Amino acid sequence: MARPTSKDVAHAAGVSQAAVSLVLGDKWRGRVSETTAERVRAAARDLGYRPNLAARNLRLGSTRTVLLVVPALTNDFFARVYTGAARIAAAHDFGVVLYPSPDGIGPAKDPFASARSALDGVIASSMAAGALADIRGADLPLVMLDSDPADTTAAAHVNVDLAAGMRQMTEHLLALGHRRFLHLAADVDSWTFAVRADAIAHALRTAPDATRRTEHAPLTVHGARAAAERALTATGPRPTAVICDDDIIAAGACKAVRRLGLRIPEDISVTGFDDLALATAVDPELTTIRMPAELVGERGMQALLDVLDGKEPQSDALPVELVVRDSTAPPTA
Repeated sequence: MARPTSKDVAHAAGVSQAAVSLVLGDKWRGRVSETTAERVRAAARDLGYRPNLAARNLRLGSTRTVLLVVPALTNDFFARVYTGAARIAAAHDFGVVLYPSPDGIGPAKDPFASARSALDGVIASSMAAGALADIRGADLPLVMLDSDPADTTAAAHVNVDLAAGMRQMTEHLLALGHRRFLHLAADVDSWTFAVRADAIAHALRTAPDATRRTEHAPLTVHGARAAAERALTATGPRPTAVICDDDIIAAGACKAVRRLGLRIPEDISVTGFDDLALATAVDPELTTIRMPAELVGERGMQALLDVLDGKEPQSDALPVELVVRDSTAPPTA
């Protein structure tokens, strides 16, 4: 059967198409009677009529569609960000298109023939910032997640308190008695990881006898394992604690420790960051920093809505939480 039109609704209700438009657009009060309005709504329900949103949006000059740009779909953190953003979008009759940068953190082509005509705005993770050049050429409103708040190219920023999280983790390990640290740092030139490194350095200043070695690692379990093995077999005293920039790197570190015949946490403590599903899949379960991923998505979408409405978005950093599990313990004597 052909899709019913507003003309079909008008015929069934015995009114003009203009009246149908007023009623279904909720602009009928004072222009048609309540009885007529109910008759139009009943006819629309009986026919299964749905408005042509594409045509409506074309008239309004708005697509009510937002692009969420992330570095990958394999990381459940970004899946939860999308869940939060989509929840707020749906409540405001918006849709969210999820777009992973094809090369992870590298550049990506505009996925639309014309981003300006296809989108109302863009929300992007800082790790996927390299994918934005072509898309942003349309001069769309941009909300950046987990990014440098001093960057003025974005209309709004949504951040979590990364520095507080890494300070809490470092202080947790110091309180356990650790003084020899290995920082497995993500091999990605991104503000988010620079903040983590600075926070570790700042926290270790409170312990003058503490030492830190930094090894850069890819954001893969295999790559992180190789990086951890290099660091843990280097000359000099072996670290007693490994601080990882995220849970994926931590999973690689755990594999490296075991391959070297060492135990977690008896010989080496290992920590993560993000609290992905992976954090409780490894054994022992990871001590990590819980990031409010869904809330990041919710705040990002709300910030874009505020920008589109000419309002000032919230700018306070979202709190994180230290989650202590079995991968950390005092160092052996």
